[in-house]
Amino acid sequence: MATFEQLRRGLGRTWESIAEGWHTLSERAGQALTRFHPLDSRGDLDTWEDQVSRYAADWGVLATEIQEDDKGLIVRLEVPGMDREDFDIDVLDDHLVVRGEKRVRHEQREGRFHLMECAYGRFERAISLPFEVDGGSADARYRHGVLSVRLPRLRATAGRRIPVNGGA
Repeated sequence: MATFEQLRRGLGRTWESIAEGWHTLSERAGQALTRFHPLDSRGDLDTWEDQVSRYAADWGVLATEIQEDDKGLIVRLEVPGMDREDFDIDVLDDHLVVRGEKRVRHEQREGRFHLMECAYGRFERAISLPFEVDGGSADARYRHGVLSVRLPRLRATAGRRIPVNGGA
């Protein structure tokens, strides 16, 4: 009977470890988990790219870093396998919104996949910003799979002294 009790305790510790790991993952990277919508098929005759997109992962992790300096924010988003023309970037309210479309690009078109963890298709990621930025002066670069967006701090408009007049 001692063996059964040891097994029960070991299983309990395993579940606690899994729950703790899942909680930590969802806390630290929950927003990075991004839904990819497969590309629309071009009709009855699917291309090789359509077939890969259909079986690819529907979710991908787009890890992000937001760094503040004296000029504003630098947002870095890991999005490998794309070209700079594939992005659409906006500042809406207090969010940086990055939309894109990751297409299937493989040189090898023969054989079969045994593992498909990469996601393909359209995606949208809204990144909450810690303060107001000047979206009109933003600058974006894409290099080595990392999209970097520099967002200048929004300068507060200069105040105006309001004189207090005498009574009526």
